[in-house]
Amino acid sequence: MPKTYSDLISDVRKSIREISLSDLKRRLDDKVPTVVLDVREKEEYRAGYIPGAISIPRAFLEMQVEQKLPDKSAPIVAYCAGGTRSALAVKTLQELGYTNVESANPGFVRWKDLNYPVEQPPNLTEAQRDRYSRHLLLPEVGEAGQAKLLAAKVLLLGAGGLGSPAALYLAAAGVGTLGLVDADVVDNSNLQRQILHATSRVGQPKVDSAETAIRDLNPDVKVVKFQERVDSSNVDRIFDQFDIIVDGCDNFPTRYLVNDASVFKKKPVVHGSIFRFEGQVTTFMPGVGPCYRCLYPEPPPPHLAPSCQEAGVLGILPGLIGIIQATEAVKLILGQGSPLIGRLLTYDSLKMKFGELKLRRDKNCPACGESPTITSYIDYEGFCLIG
Repeated sequence: MPKTYSDLISDVRKSIREISLSDLKRRLDDKVPTVVLDVREKEEYRAGYIPGAISIPRAFLEMQVEQKLPDKSAPIVAYCAGGTRSALAVKTLQELGYTNVESANPGFVRWKDLNYPVEQPPNLTEAQRDRYSRHLLLPEVGEAGQAKLLAAKVLLLGAGGLGSPAALYLAAAGVGTLGLVDADVVDNSNLQRQILHATSRVGQPKVDSAETAIRDLNPDVKVVKFQERVDSSNVDRIFDQFDIIVDGCDNFPTRYLVNDASVFKKKPVVHGSIFRFEGQVTTFMPGVGPCYRCLYPEPPPPHLAPSCQEAGVLGILPGLIGIIQATEAVKLILGQGSPLIGRLLTYDSLKMKFGELKLRRDKNCPACGESPTITSYIDYEGFCLIG
């Protein structure tokens, strides 16, 4: 005789392990390692979920679970609204080779009635869910991560070669507030590499040209413009408004100022630089890794460090370096991956070769060492001339 739906569910429950809601709550309260899997539909999940739960709707379980939950020996507890879909999900997981899975019975409706903890997902609009849909599919980002990006405030020092790709990709990623610091205007000679700008905007302040490009790309992004050069008199006012600094400046006085300000304020700096066919990127995290002065205690003589205006630069090069800087900033916002803290990534475009150097924190560093001697801003122009 053919099985009824009730027969099917009864057989499934006999072949899986179930856990009560009280036991699940106790396990979570005791911080017992447990992956909580929500197999309800997205609309149900957005109305509230068990804290820390990973959402994979039952209809997409077979397609997505191995990507989102690669460890098939991890303890997993699946739940739905009442305990039926989760039972079927656990049966499927067993067939896929997951060895430590349970179904919460009853489900979320009863969990909520018991006044157990419930989290609300970030309140993204439908337009934002559509725009950032590829981010939302990544377990390392998801709606919570996208909300972090939308709330983040990143300052870009320079709207030129490095700032252009960094700004465009940070805006595309949905970083909610981008600060732009640049005192210059768009020149024809910029257009070979500074992709934020266009021929139609030659003569405009770079911060205005950049704002036009960013807002056209993503209206979610708030652009804060500073048509000025960073110096000791304004660095506090500018830096205090932002969480992360992306440094694309091209002169040593500003680099040392940026370093000292970041150390004083404990703000991370994603540093990038380019020269002819070569570039490098690192992330300075005050109190965690070395600072710029650990790497360069003194500036090199001017004849050993000519500017791009003097030495030239391959137009494509800042695109790659700026995108790496943007990637580092996004990782810092999300708290994912391994940032380039204590590591200097180098790139030679002619040889198409990446390298990596380990950087060590200098305990005698005058800015971040054990007994710092630089505790306030100095005459950076004079310091670099002496160097």
